[in-house]
Formats: sequence, C-alpha cells, structure tokens
Amino acid sequence: MVTVRCFARVREVLGQDTLPFPLAPDQRVTAREVLAAVAQDRLLDLPQPLLVAVNRTHASWDSLVQDGDEVAFFPPVSGG
Repeated sequence: MVTVRCFARVREVLGQDTLPFPLAPDQRVTAREVLAAVAQDRLLDLPQPLLVAVNRTHASWDSLVQDGDEVAFFPPVSGG
C-alpha cells in the first residue's frame, strides 16, 4: 500500500487529504502513474505545475514508488 497525501488545491480537487493506493509488494510505478490513478477524470482540474515528494523528499515525476512509500502532491508555494 502506498499512502498518497494531498495538499492545498490538490486536496480540494480530490476531496481528501490522504488516499490509499494499493500496490503489490514487488510492483513499482512512477509518481506520475500514482497521480493519474488517484485523480482519474479530475486530473485536468488540478493546479499546474504540481510538485511531488516521495517519502518527504522532493522527487521527479518519473521517481519510482513502491509498497510502503508515501507520495505527496502539492502546488508550488510562494511568498516572502
């Protein structure tokens, strides 16, 4: 199981701050594939660009995710 965390506008669009993403122990997917699966038809409603973190470390969209990982999606934060 992968834990998907959603922040800010991503949470609003998907309607949840935490989502389970079932994954077989030997299965690996990319962060991009996780987002596409959990967002489904709401993908176009998400803010762009989005950032991704895997296990609380900034990651690329092609980062591999495996069973037990935490993936977070969030919009860029700006401010001073």
